[in-house]
Amino acid sequence: MKRTLSLATLAVLMVSPLPALAERGTDGDVKILFWQAVSNLNPYLSGGSKEVYAASLVIEPLAGFNEKGELFPRLATTIPTKENGGLAADGTSITWSLKSGLTWSDGTPLTAEDVVFTWRYCTAPGGGCAEKAKFDGVKTVEAIDPLTVKITFDSPKPYPYNAFVGALSPIIQKAQFKDCLGEKAPQCTEANFAPHGTGPFVVKDFKANDVVTFAANPHYRDPAKPAFASVTLKGGGDALSAAQAVLQSGEYDFAWNTVIEPELVEKLVAEGKGTLTTAFSSTVERIQLNPYAVDPSLSAKRSTQEAGLHPILSDPNVRRALALAIDRDVIVEAGYGPLGTPTCNIIPAPDIYASKAKAWCGSQNLEEANALLDKAGWKKGADGVRVKGGVRLSLLFLTTTNSVRQGTQVLVKDMWSQIGVETELRNVPASVFFGGDPASPDTYQKFYADVQMYASGFESTDPEKFMADFTCDKIPSPASNWQGGNIARYCDPAYDMLVKQLRGTAGLEARAALIRQLNDMIVNDGLVIPIVNRGEPSAVSNRLQGAILNPWDSQLWNAADWSRRK
Repeated sequence: MKRTLSLATLAVLMVSPLPALAERGTDGDVKILFWQAVSNLNPYLSGGSKEVYAASLVIEPLAGFNEKGELFPRLATTIPTKENGGLAADGTSITWSLKSGLTWSDGTPLTAEDVVFTWRYCTAPGGGCAEKAKFDGVKTVEAIDPLTVKITFDSPKPYPYNAFVGALSPIIQKAQFKDCLGEKAPQCTEANFAPHGTGPFVVKDFKANDVVTFAANPHYRDPAKPAFASVTLKGGGDALSAAQAVLQSGEYDFAWNTVIEPELVEKLVAEGKGTLTTAFSSTVERIQLNPYAVDPSLSAKRSTQEAGLHPILSDPNVRRALALAIDRDVIVEAGYGPLGTPTCNIIPAPDIYASKAKAWCGSQNLEEANALLDKAGWKKGADGVRVKGGVRLSLLFLTTTNSVRQGTQVLVKDMWSQIGVETELRNVPASVFFGGDPASPDTYQKFYADVQMYASGFESTDPEKFMADFTCDKIPSPASNWQGGNIARYCDPAYDMLVKQLRGTAGLEARAALIRQLNDMIVNDGLVIPIVNRGEPSAVSNRLQGAILNPWDSQLWNAADWSRRK
C-alpha cells in the first residue's frame, strides 16, 4: 500500500520491536536464500540490495526505518529533532547521541570516532563510494565526545536524515578499516567480507557469490537476542527455485526477491508451507539507455564520457520512440499480476511525490513512435530494421537471469521490432550484474551494453538522496572504481541545480513539487524508461515468526526479532 507521510511523522522516538520468543541462540539455524548471491558485505562498495541486506545482519546505522517508513533509533538514543534540541533551529546541523555501552563484535567499544571515520571513508578521494550521495551537503562530522556526533551541513538541511540513516549508510569500525581509504578500499578483502559490527550476527564464513554463514553476536546489546544461533545465507539459483525452496520443499525459512509469474504464486502458496508476501514502495523496474558509446574497441573509455556519444541512443527521438513502443499493461499482466502496476515515473511513491504529468508514456503508441523515427531520418531497410548514416538501429539488451525479466525482454524485443529496432537479448547472473566487481565487464555499474534493465528504489520516504544519485558527479567511471549511483549516466546541469535547491527547501509540499519536477526531467529525457512499480516479494515459511517485510529499509531489518515458531 502506498502512503503519504509527513516529515513530522518520520521523527518518531522509538518503535517497539516484536519480543523474541526464545533466549539467544536457542532456535538453531535460520536458512535464508538469496538467488542473487552476495559478493561482499560492504554497502559502500556495492549499492546492490543483496549486499546491503546481507550486511544489515552485521553492521548498523544510527537509525533505520520500520515497515511503515517511520524513523527509529538503532545505535542512537533517539531521533534528533528541533523539539528535543538535536536538530539546530536553523537546520545547519544535527547532533546524534550514541547509546552507552555499545560494543563491536570484537568486544571493543563503539564511539563517535567510528561515525566520523565512516564519513571520511565514504568521501575519501579515489574511493568511489557507492553511497556518496548519502553525504551530499555534509560539511563536517565531529566527535563532540565519545558518545556524541555533530554533523554540520553547508547550508540549512530541511531533511537531515540521510547520513548514517538506513541500511545504505551503516557505521563501520575505524580500527578495522583505517588502512582501507580511497583507492585501497576494494583491496581490503578481509574487512569487506567480514566486517566487525554491532548487529545481531557476526560473520563466521564468507564464500563470495555462494554462501555466507553467521553466528549470533555474543556482544549484541540485547542479551536475549537473537533467538537464532546462526544464519545460513545461500546464494544462487533463480527466483522460482528460491520460492520453491520455502513454499514447496520447506528447505529454507526465507527467500528474498521471489518475483515469479502470477500463476506460479497461487500454486506454491497452495502447498500450505508458507506465504509469499510483498510490500509496495518505490521499487521501479526500469530500462536504461546508454548515452555513451560502448564499442569494445574503446577499451577503458567504453561507456564513459570520454567514449563520446552513443551513435543511436544519443538521439532523443530514438529514446522517446523506444519508450512509446512499450506496452506496460501487457508486461505487468504477463510477468507480475498483482505484484506490479504500470508506471511512467521513476518516483512512484509515496503518492505526494508521484508525478501526474507523464500521460505521454502511459499507453503504447506505435504510430507516434514510428513517426518520430521517420522524422529523425531513421529509414527502414529491406529487412525492416531502420538505418541512418550507415548505422543499423540494433541494440544489445542486458539484464539479470530471471524468468520474469527474460519474459519482459522478449516482449520488449517484439514491441521494438514493430518500430524497426533490432534487439539482441543477453542475461547474466544477478550475483555478477549487481556484484560491483571492478574487474567484471558485466556489472550494471560498467553498463557495457546499449540497454539494461533492473529494479531499484529508495529507502525512507524522502527521495532526496535518490534524486541526488542522478547528478553528473555520481556517474560511475574507472576513476571511481566504477562506483556511483548514477548508473543511467544522466547528466543535466539544470537538474543538478534543482537538486541543490531541493536540499535547501523546507515544507513537504514544496519539496514534493521539486521532486516531481526532477522526476519529469529524468523521464522526459528518455535515458530512463520506467516500466513497472514492483512489489518486493519474499517467501516466508510458516515456521518463521517475526519476519516483517519492510519496503523502506533492509528486508532483514528486524532479524534480531526472528524466532522459530513453536
